[in-house]
Amino acid sequence: MTTPSRLPDPYGQGSGANLADILERVLDKGVVIAGDIRINLLDIELLTIKLRLVVASVDKAKEMGIDWWESDPALSSGARRDELARENAELRERLARLEELVPRRAEEQLEQRRAEEETP
Repeated sequence: MTTPSRLPDPYGQGSGANLADILERVLDKGVVIAGDIRINLLDIELLTIKLRLVVASVDKAKEMGIDWWESDPALSSGARRDELARENAELRERLARLEELVPRRAEEQLEQRRAEEETP
């Protein structure tokens, strides 16, 4: 009696690497994909687009010095608070300067009116 021959698995199960393993390796090491798109017309460059894609874990990105999401107000509540605090400080400073100007201007206008009234 013969046994049926085993056909290879179409998904490559024998390789030992599944999607989770591959994803773990990619996030651990990081992958950079770079490319440029150029549009020319009669040897005149009309448009150049430079694409850079980094796929990595947050820890790996921080090791590489990439942490833009921490200072982006749309993504970080801490950055949003910092931006609001900075804006409030600027507005308070502007308000203080305006409050200093108003009495001076009022006094100048009052003196000008008195001078106009005294002059026949």
